[in-house]
Amino acid sequence: MRIGVHTSAAGHIYEAIDRALALGCDTMQIFSRDPRQWRRGRVRSEDIDEFRRRREKSGIYPVFAHIPYLVNLASPYPVLYRGSIKAYIEDIKETEALGIEYLVTHMGSHKKSGEEIGLKRITSALNKILDRTKKSPVKIVLENTSGSGSWLGYKFEHQRRVIDGIEQKERIGICFDTCHGFAAGYDLSTPKGAKETINQLDKIVGLERLKLIHLNDSRDKLNSRRDRHEHIGKGKIGLEGLRGLLRDRRLKDAAFILETPKETETSDKRNLALARKLAGV
Repeated sequence: MRIGVHTSAAGHIYEAIDRALALGCDTMQIFSRDPRQWRRGRVRSEDIDEFRRRREKSGIYPVFAHIPYLVNLASPYPVLYRGSIKAYIEDIKETEALGIEYLVTHMGSHKKSGEEIGLKRITSALNKILDRTKKSPVKIVLENTSGSGSWLGYKFEHQRRVIDGIEQKERIGICFDTCHGFAAGYDLSTPKGAKETINQLDKIVGLERLKLIHLNDSRDKLNSRRDRHEHIGKGKIGLEGLRGLLRDRRLKDAAFILETPKETETSDKRNLALARKLAGV
């Protein structure tokens, strides 16, 4: 089992490796660019080389990049839709240059155009993206959502539908975010509930596609449709449910990344230590 945190890439991108090592991470995640801006500055070639050098020396594996929040592959608005595809292709190329294995994405919002139409847009967009980057080893990881507003991906059937329509299926995996899942109605608050959720994931999507678990507690109650992460054990999911998830042997090959609040300099270390204690490692 590998456990890590989402790490800041502020300053030079290779400093994210140092931050992950200082926390004792086995795996890590960074944003592929500023998560709330379209404009991007190109990462310097010497910074890319240094990132790869430090990462290889660190032994951290795997590494995940997370696509910016502005990207919406389900958008009914042509300019945003085309811009999202373009940005995605750019990020795959840079992710590959950095030697990062996976690019994580939320599935997008249909903006009240309907789930069926939104899912078709996502599938079409991903096929275009994969076709234009067909030689890239980078795999795309579809993350579940809380289901707020018009967001897609709040149930495993959505991920299954998209995967079924993908031509290069070998380059598609999934990410299960515990806070999002709980907010969408998957009861993870008990070991029994956590086990049943993983049973459903396996039955509908297949555990062979599960590459990443975002390990977060939830500030809000079950089925709230609110995406508000909480410290491990301090939210409505609680310690017992998260312990049951972490000790499910079927998940031993998945990476666990914490996206818990960073209120103090020690927040990540405390959450990471507690997650390892719950996992029994």
